[in-house]
Order: sequence, then structure tokens, then C-alpha cells
Amino acid sequence: MKKEIIQKIEIPEGVEANIEENKLIVKGEKGENEREFRVGKLDFEKKDNLIIIGAKKATKNEKKMINTFAAHIKNMLKGIKEGFEYKLKICSSHFPMTVDIQGNDATVKNFVGEKIPRKLKIPKNVEVDIKGEIITITSNDKESAGQAAANFEKATKIRNKDRRVFQDGIFITSKAGRDM
Repeated sequence: MKKEIIQKIEIPEGVEANIEENKLIVKGEKGENEREFRVGKLDFEKKDNLIIIGAKKATKNEKKMINTFAAHIKNMLKGIKEGFEYKLKICSSHFPMTVDIQGNDATVKNFVGEKIPRKLKIPKNVEVDIKGEIITITSNDKESAGQAAANFEKATKIRNKDRRVFQDGIFITSKAGRDM
């Protein structure tokens, strides 16, 4: 059954949003964020202080796309206004591990006594700060900040050892305002 579905997202004060074809560019106090949407048959436009996504005769799939795009746009607006922050903790019980950052690369040295350092990539537009055992990741893009945190966690995953004994690693303790 096809029916009209429209989502209206209000742009907060201090944030400027522009739509160029299928690309949404959001500028604010925390920087700039842009994303390209594959809208297909959907209407995607900006009127006054609203971003409008909708379809006159929407099917189930188009409804899913509308809601997904609305969630992405809300995350973009929230990131530009407030930003996103992830906190990770370095846990090492057997061997003291060190984490170094050079540009967009990070290295984890002496993880479980390994001689070869583990390397990981940090996405652009992400700031990483290390103070003691706490790693703080901040960005105005939720996906980039989450990917950086996941890269740290994945780089220190223990394989071929008993997880009950070897509990070393870097673990997410809070993400985007929620404690884990």
C-alpha cells in the first residue's frame, strides 16, 4: 500500500545547511560535515529552516530509506552542534603497553609482549588524545569517531590464547554519551 510519507528535520540555530543535488553540507561551530545521499525517487530539499525528505507514493523500502536518511541528518546536525566523544581504556595486566599516534596512524607497542607493534588507521577529521590509560576520541562525525574507536579495539584483539587469562587490550568505556 503506497502512501505519502514526509520527514521534516529542523535545523538548529547557529548551523547552516545546504543541499547540492544529493549532497548535504552542514556547517557550524564544530566545523563542517558533508554526506552524499542516494535518494532515488525521494524528494530531498531544504525550505526555510527545515530539511524535508519524503515521497508522494512511498513503499516499505522508501519508508526505510526516509527514516535512515533522517537519522543520518540528525546525527550530522548533532555532531556539528555538540560533537561526539568516545572514551577507551588501555588495560594491560601482563606487559605494559604503549600507544603512540603519528598523524593518521597509531601504533600499539608491547601488546602481550609482542615484538612487532600493531598498527591501525585513524579516520580523518578525528582527534585522538591519550592521557595515561584513557584514550579520548572526538569528532563531529559519529561514524568516523565510532570507526576510530572500533579500530583501536580490533587492533588489540587477542587470538589463539585463553581470553579468561589474557585480558589485555583497549576497550570502549563510553561512546557518544552512553557508558558501557
